[in-house]
Amino acid sequence: MALILNEEQLMLKEAASSFLNDKAPVSQLRELRDSDDERGYKEGVWKDMTEMGWAGIAIPEEYGGVGYGYSGLGIVLEEVGRNLSASPLNATVLVAATVVLRAGNSQQKQAILPGIAAGTLNMSLAIEENGHHKVNNFTTTAKAAGSKYVLNGAKHFVADVASADQIIVAAQADNDIGFFVVDVTASGVSTETVTMIDSRNSGRVTLNNVEVSADSRLGDGGCSSVALQESVDIANIGISAELLGLSLTAFEMTVAYLKEREQFGVVIGTFQGLQHRAAHLFCELELAKSMVISALQSIDSNKPGLDLMASATKAKVCEVAQLATNEAIQMHGGIGMTDEYDMGFYIKRARALEHTYGDRNYHLDRFATLSNY
Repeated sequence: MALILNEEQLMLKEAASSFLNDKAPVSQLRELRDSDDERGYKEGVWKDMTEMGWAGIAIPEEYGGVGYGYSGLGIVLEEVGRNLSASPLNATVLVAATVVLRAGNSQQKQAILPGIAAGTLNMSLAIEENGHHKVNNFTTTAKAAGSKYVLNGAKHFVADVASADQIIVAAQADNDIGFFVVDVTASGVSTETVTMIDSRNSGRVTLNNVEVSADSRLGDGGCSSVALQESVDIANIGISAELLGLSLTAFEMTVAYLKEREQFGVVIGTFQGLQHRAAHLFCELELAKSMVISALQSIDSNKPGLDLMASATKAKVCEVAQLATNEAIQMHGGIGMTDEYDMGFYIKRARALEHTYGDRNYHLDRFATLSNY
């Protein structure tokens, strides 16, 4: 497949760019941070996003979605990264809806996905249990008790937990991994919201003898480890798209500054050393762009080797995002370190996304292991 956007995708990109520039720019994130907004995003903006079809963009039409695929969702996420727009798009659409699609049976998909697509249901995946990402050996347990399961344990870094209606809990069940849909208002569920370094809301979920029906387990009772890994791989590719967007904007802001900032009576963009660094970063961004497009296409085409593609893409884009934001701070000099300048928001968001579902080192090691190195 061609590693360029077609006419329809370009139209989606332009529409997303125009909307987010107008309705959810970086200044809005600053406002949310300074007001200590508990929800972490503007409800009106999220409503507008759902009316534009973004909440159902990767959900098949048979479940109330648009059926545009992950290539379409990736385009939107890239523009989200460019503007640092806050919404439940990642937690609910990229991650939770993907888990339901990969692990749920037809009845569960029909019961859950239309609500996500319509923007009336917010969900989040509860998987992490400590500071290191892993997708197995959970300490959270789900024990069968007649027609019910009893859940116990704690999960960290549950995205947008403050606005979630339901959470999907990954737990050890019958010596297998199971997904359980749990209402946040259920007895025994307690949540604690934490504001992360990137000014987004995350949180801790504690489960104390939480009883859920057997129907709340996604799928037909089998092991969900394959669905879990596939879902996380897709999530990492979507995260890579957002990282790409913020990296591109950091680069563009830096080049613009190099063209206007004067030192010793000349524009600093004329300094050969800075030109070389900018040229190197441009080449790295072009490579990252191609990898993200290819990875998104591989999801939609069900191409084999999703695990390799996901880890290769996340590892490379993490490297490029770190380079882009570090270079931006350095080339902006003193102004880049100030809170009044937007660059600080980009580097903080980049670092938070890099560590979501495994950082660069995690994915380099996983890629090597999968390749039998």
